[in-house]
Amino acid sequence: MAASPDLARAAVPQDARDAILAWYDATGRLLAFRSTADPYAVLVSELMAQQTQAARAAEAWTAWMARWPTVASLAAAPLADVLRAWRGLGYNRRAVNLHRAADAIVERHGGVVPSSIEALEALPGVGPYTARAVAAIAFRVPVGAVDTNVRRVLGRIAAGGPEAVPGRAMQVLADAAVPCDRPDAWTHALMDLGARLCRPARPRCADCPAIAWCRYAAGERPAVTAGSGAGRRPEPSFPSTNRWLRGRILDRARGADAGAWVVFGEGIGTHEPRAVREAVAALASEGLLEVRDAAGDDVEARLPS
Repeated sequence: MAASPDLARAAVPQDARDAILAWYDATGRLLAFRSTADPYAVLVSELMAQQTQAARAAEAWTAWMARWPTVASLAAAPLADVLRAWRGLGYNRRAVNLHRAADAIVERHGGVVPSSIEALEALPGVGPYTARAVAAIAFRVPVGAVDTNVRRVLGRIAAGGPEAVPGRAMQVLADAAVPCDRPDAWTHALMDLGARLCRPARPRCADCPAIAWCRYAAGERPAVTAGSGAGRRPEPSFPSTNRWLRGRILDRARGADAGAWVVFGEGIGTHEPRAVREAVAALASEGLLEVRDAAGDDVEARLPS
């Protein structure tokens, strides 16, 4: 499906945008990181909130900003301390990338978070969504930050479902829908709408401020192609996953005294010793652990210094 900026703007009418912003002004979630437009603080919040509940991210963000209030302070911090502070947020690679991004901002930009999308995307761990979210919230650039929630909200309003707005067309739609005078509030509003009302299953359409303009609510929904959801294998139980195992390994390393080595030789949960050693090696290759050989088949690991 092709979409020009003019067509995209028509797909999310001005009245719909006004209604969404009015709803957000009246009911928006009071999250700690929404109280600032400081670019560094916004960058931290956006990386924390990826695949993490907003309330949990907000709590961690408050403690983080008290400990490392500037880019320079984070860049100077030991990576081990950064990984310990990240505990409970999951996807620990984001902590490493945030630390590396702080280094890059100090080295390339004199400790000042850049405002251009191109420069933001060049930072470690910063992709198209995060770059646009920082640009819109911190610098009030009228660009659309597209994640799963935003894709669903805009796709349903404009075309009955995100499946009907593939690829680049969604970014065009998102950019064209941004109110030029309130890109920061608009970014937060779409996040709230997707998280609270326009949910993947059982959306609360009757409570949605955009219901009068929404094609999904009107029943104009794209056809679901065969095999789009049917026949998928059931998800494995979480303790049996490699992600669970990696989290337990990092938790053990976090719990050790600073600089202390932790021995990994036995199984963890349902994971056999070999799987544990392989997971430790993978974490080390990603910069999340330092390792050294121990007696027998054991391996010792610790958080990076």
